[in-house]
Amino acid sequence: MAIAFTFPGQGSQAVGMGKDLADAFPEARRVFDEVDEALGEKLSTLIWEGPEETLTLTANAQPALMAVSMAAIRALEARGLSLKDKVAYVAGHSLGEYSALAAAGTFSIGDTARLLRIRGNAMQAAVPAGVGAMAAIIGLEEPDVAAACAEAAEGSVCQIANDNGGGQLVISGEKAAVERAAKLCTEKGAKRALMLQVSAPFHSALMAPAAEAMREALATVEKRAPVVPVLANVVVQPLGDPDEIARRLVEQVTGRVRWRESVEWFGENGVTTLYEVGSGKVLSGLARRINRDIATAAIGTPAEVEAALAALG
Repeated sequence: MAIAFTFPGQGSQAVGMGKDLADAFPEARRVFDEVDEALGEKLSTLIWEGPEETLTLTANAQPALMAVSMAAIRALEARGLSLKDKVAYVAGHSLGEYSALAAAGTFSIGDTARLLRIRGNAMQAAVPAGVGAMAAIIGLEEPDVAAACAEAAEGSVCQIANDNGGGQLVISGEKAAVERAAKLCTEKGAKRALMLQVSAPFHSALMAPAAEAMREALATVEKRAPVVPVLANVVVQPLGDPDEIARRLVEQVTGRVRWRESVEWFGENGVTTLYEVGSGKVLSGLARRINRDIATAAIGTPAEVEAALAALG
């Protein structure tokens, strides 16, 4: 009967997220104050008041989602929950891995906010606007999508960026190659191939400059061993060594988010409940499509904090 805490990635942001946590729990409000101080700006005002198009910018959405996740964690801890005692593993989807590491004590909240601001800016700057693209492929198996990417690349970059499970894969790379791959996937029998409204080709080799920026940034922050093992996106293995964690975070910028395999790994290693900590319920929906034997629950509102405390004892 093991528990894992998971942390959402980009796309789960919403104006107003975390405000009820900050109003209900002083410890949660302090998280937002800490993030504001670390970034030297009132990100909390943007999170709670918008505008949505500014919150959605990668450099804002990444630290904002982490702040909401950590607000929920601090509210739980203030009421006696010990991650070390109650949680077997933590994991996060892309930027959510940083939230997971902050929750497990590897990075301070301030350092995590600064790392995510650097990550968001570096990912945005890595590729000129309009050069890259991403597409969601629905209802086609991973080997077929990989084959379509390889065929469509024609010497340029086209690869699987996210394996989200439930028949949903995301491909990323140079725009023309991604468009060719999306067409090939449809021809191979995909139910849908949708070009995504994203600002950059995330989790592709085109993000190499951003990976280098993260290597430099991660070298400058204090890193502690996590109190709970972190299941890393790119290797689907629980990590505890801070130096390896940093190395895998660098690889994650250009590598695949292996979320389907992560949920499968949890099922194979005794995890019975996945809690999604922070904004939204995207990961819970994905988990139900991957393994119906694993229960899911969200911790993103004061009521959900209380319910989790009651369930976890």
